[in-house]
Amino acid sequence: MDAQRALLDELMGSARNLTEEERRGYKEVMWDDKEVCGFYMVRFCPHDLFVNTRSDLGPCPRIHDQKLKESFVKSPRHDAFVPKFEAELAQFCEKLVMDLDRRVRRGRERLSQEVEPAPPSPLSAEKAEQLSVLEEKIKNLLEQVEALGEAGKVDEAEALMRKVDLLNSEKTALTQQTQNDKVLMLAQEKKMALCEICGSFLVANDAAERVQSHVTGKQHVGYGMVRNFISEHKEAKEKEMAEERLAWEKEAGERRKQREEYERRKRSNSSEKDRYRDREQDRDRDRYRERNRDRERSRRGGRDEVRGMDWRSRNGRDGGRDRFRGRSRSRSPARHGHRRSSRSPVRS
Repeated sequence: MDAQRALLDELMGSARNLTEEERRGYKEVMWDDKEVCGFYMVRFCPHDLFVNTRSDLGPCPRIHDQKLKESFVKSPRHDAFVPKFEAELAQFCEKLVMDLDRRVRRGRERLSQEVEPAPPSPLSAEKAEQLSVLEEKIKNLLEQVEALGEAGKVDEAEALMRKVDLLNSEKTALTQQTQNDKVLMLAQEKKMALCEICGSFLVANDAAERVQSHVTGKQHVGYGMVRNFISEHKEAKEKEMAEERLAWEKEAGERRKQREEYERRKRSNSSEKDRYRDREQDRDRDRYRERNRDRERSRRGGRDEVRGMDWRSRNGRDGGRDRFRGRSRSRSPARHGHRRSSRSPVRS
């Protein structure tokens, strides 16, 4: 019926039985709706693996639709949703395996426990009578050995002790029969084995047909799929993490190279700036010295000019006085007449 219903849904749509009024408020289910099983979309749904087994999880509460799965595969968003669905499925499967491993540990402890010793089985009447007769004979012989020993008959006493040893051996053989039965029972109980895949108890060295039936059973196959998926998912995550780590290391190496190149350029620019700053300082120092020399020369020139002006001004004042004095002397007839007369030539 489920197969026929799925075929009709594929041919006529899931809304084939709705009335016109129901169709108006009907919303078509898409693969990315919350009602759709993402586990079924990407891989398998664990609820479908253990039907009618001891590990039956019951029906899945979400929708399983092959048509929706096909639309999911063809969707352009397929690659974006696969990691999300696989991560959710891996988390669900890991919980199942944790519960199973706990059950396997309990079963292993159960098999490894020592069986409590069974109480000795009661002897039959015949064996009990034989044991009573042997004990009586041993008792009588020991009394005889003691009497012979007191009488000093050592050889006869040793002969009787050998008979006592034989009777003790027969007694031991009778009492060990129950212990042998117990060993056989323990050997039979230890022939059980435990399946490490699905946690089922098996009979060790069982027939090949029964072992094959167990290996191909739903529970064993289902847990095998679950464990294989977990292993594949872990390997994929480890590979992805390794690739991300390599990409990060490569990017970190490129950033380190860029930083080293930047530091090298910075040091180069710094040294160039230092050289430029040194040259500028040398130039400023030279310009400062040149200005100082110019100022010094200008100061010296000004002082020399002032000295020259003072000298000329003093000379000019003194010369003017001298000329004035000479001129005043030459113009005074009373004062210089005798000189002029004495100097004037004699006329004839």
